[in-house]
Amino acid sequence: MNKKGRLFLVGIGPGNLSEMTRRAEKIIQVADTVIGYSTYIKLIEPLLAGKKVIASGMTREKQRCLQAIDEATAGKTVALISSGDSGIYGMGGLLLELISKDPRAGTIRVELVPGVPAFVAAAAAIGAPLMNDFAAVSLSDLLTPWKVIQRRLYAAAEGDFVTCLYNPKSIKRTEPFKMAVEIFRKFRDGKTPCAIVRSVSRPAQRVTLTSLERLGDAVVDMLCLIIIGNSQTVRHGNWIITSRGYAL
Repeated sequence: MNKKGRLFLVGIGPGNLSEMTRRAEKIIQVADTVIGYSTYIKLIEPLLAGKKVIASGMTREKQRCLQAIDEATAGKTVALISSGDSGIYGMGGLLLELISKDPRAGTIRVELVPGVPAFVAAAAAIGAPLMNDFAAVSLSDLLTPWKVIQRRLYAAAEGDFVTCLYNPKSIKRTEPFKMAVEIFRKFRDGKTPCAIVRSVSRPAQRVTLTSLERLGDAVVDMLCLIIIGNSQTVRHGNWIITSRGYAL
């Protein structure tokens, strides 16, 4: 009887190996094959000795999923890597969609291994900004139309959600970030505390605390995660705190 393959979607956390879950580390250690975006593969190099490693660049997400399925159907234990958590802007949804249409699905075991999302690590770096309700929105329109993103931004801004912005600006895509800030300015005070966390949990991590009225002029890129406070968010020194409502 052929060995039944196993395919694990592994969230490796925001970047620092010390913030990877113990289960994620264990799965990578027992995997025969590790597949992922080249940048993320480099983050876990110390765990990859003796393994078959398949690394590829941006826009190759579908190819990586298909390679993972191929390896697993061959009886291998496969770790398909995502940064943060595979179910949050990661590979989880795409892999499961492909599996649902693949007649070989019954020959492999699939499991998602959760990881620490980047917005959680970014929030920890600046204090406790997510103490009450919050939202996460990606500004990348590569897969989601801008009109849809814009509608979600309006809902988050008007609903007074603390909001985490992923993928704020690329070399070619610069206007959506400014437009997002303008949307929030319609509903929030210009002094609302905001934070820019670049290279979250990596050696080059940099934290910039600012205000909503200055956020639009900030230097940001695809390595930045933005946190915009709400009406209950305050800055205390180097901390940004959103009140949960406890009596003090």
